Amino acid sequence: MSSRPESRVERQIREAQERGEFDNLPGAGKPLPGHGGTYDENWWIRDWVRRENLTDIGPASLRIRREAEQLPERLARESSEPAVRAIVTALNERIVLARRGLVDGPPVVLPTFDVERVVETWRRQRGVSG
Repeated sequence: MSSRPESRVERQIREAQERGEFDNLPGAGKPLPGHGGTYDENWWIRDWVRRENLTDIGPASLRIRREAEQLPERLARESSEPAVRAIVTALNERIVLARRGLVDGPPVVLPTFDVERVVETWRRQRGVSG
């Protein structure tokens, strides 16, 4: 048994434990996130981006690529053909600018979308006749 006196902080912790203030905390009994993995000095940035759902940060060319990848899911939420056409047309314009190197970020080699083909696919998926 230690003969040193209990510090003020140690006493506050002990009393809080006795009152049960540390019982049933979120994550209790679970390993710390990232424990045992390789150290990433930017862990806090990645965690912040995930927590705040900041998917729109980064160079414009990468945002254009992400938008092109997510186009089918986005169009599935649209309810009108004019909206679908406007979304695809605007994305095509940004793709052309990116291919010309007029936006920041790595080069973009995406093809533009065939608006009529995209609209036809959208119609089929929604059961709408043209």
